[in-house]
Amino acid sequence: MLNNTKKLLRIGIDARFYGPVGKGLGRYVQEVVDNVLLINKGNGNEFEFVVFLGPDNFNKFICPKDSVHKRKISLSWYSWREQLFFPFIIKKERIDLMHYPHFNVPIFCPVAFVVTIHDLILTRFPSRRASMLPSSLYWFKQLAYRLIIKIAVKRARRVITVSNFTKDDIIKQLGVSPEKIVVTYEGVANLSSKETVEESRDLISYIDILKKYNLSRPYLLYVGNAYPHKNLIKLLEVFSRLRLKNPNISLVMVGKDDYFYQRVKRAAEKLGLWRKSALSNVVSFPGYVPDTDLQVLYKQALLYVFPSFYEGFGLPPLEAMSQSCPVISSNQASLPEILGQAAVYFDPYDEKDMQEKISALINDLDLRKELSLKGVTHVQVFDWYKCALETLDVYRQALLSRK
Repeated sequence: MLNNTKKLLRIGIDARFYGPVGKGLGRYVQEVVDNVLLINKGNGNEFEFVVFLGPDNFNKFICPKDSVHKRKISLSWYSWREQLFFPFIIKKERIDLMHYPHFNVPIFCPVAFVVTIHDLILTRFPSRRASMLPSSLYWFKQLAYRLIIKIAVKRARRVITVSNFTKDDIIKQLGVSPEKIVVTYEGVANLSSKETVEESRDLISYIDILKKYNLSRPYLLYVGNAYPHKNLIKLLEVFSRLRLKNPNISLVMVGKDDYFYQRVKRAAEKLGLWRKSALSNVVSFPGYVPDTDLQVLYKQALLYVFPSFYEGFGLPPLEAMSQSCPVISSNQASLPEILGQAAVYFDPYDEKDMQEKISALINDLDLRKELSLKGVTHVQVFDWYKCALETLDVYRQALLSRK
């Protein structure tokens, strides 16, 4: 009897950033992978998938039974081992198309591939301060990164990016044809793991969670990493002056406590805003906060401040909007495109403008209410399921394309 079962095309996804281990990039990888696999199953398993994971997240990914396989690979991001050995693993798995959700594509990738370029921060803001490496090694790695990015976008069947701003950046800096680049906006995650309960019970829960992190209202909120281009030290300087007229306001800066946050803490200490041994500080650093707690911090914040010089997309301010938190943001890079009319903007290079705009919003209850309403409506445009649908379409285009 003849076997007429059609052989499915085999798509590999480099998901080593999957989940919290990959920070903001991890959110993108997790949501795209989960939703792509969900849509594929709904389409009767159009493709077969191989999901490559690292030792830190292998057990966190629950593999669906139908046409999905997961493989553990112990290759560090951005390493020479990744460049040397990953191509052999891909070949062994008989992959027809790879998706690299970051620029770290093996130069000798043996199959057709799609790459996601989130931003060109490494080329736009090369900063020795953004690394703990010795100077000579830092600049060597910078050259290697630039080479890998250029080769990746040149060889890719399609380049996915997350904003029109970054698309234009890729065209200008790397000379990529516009027809080769596809913009797929990211989505906004549902930070709550359960349905909203009645308001009075919510309020009790909110108070308990604020106490858990030793926070008190009113406070300004920042969520994200502390890389130099995030401009957090300037935010601290502006905040120290804001407190002269608003002495009851504090600042909360949420992010994993790493080398870069340690530097921000030292700056806060010099400004007299934070001390390690103090029971309470006007600037708080709660470290990593899980999503169910983070939604409370957003909801209870007076406003969310995003002073970044450069963003390819800007997910945290959208998350703030989804929780009815009014947003004030830098006017640079992709942020006006992504946040639209639902935010107030300032020039992050102009301290006076930054201070005046934040101060005005602190003292304008009506504008904060207006921004809260606008934000909740605005974020509905950004949907991970839609992002995954568009990503699947990119796979189809890439498989049909010769270049």
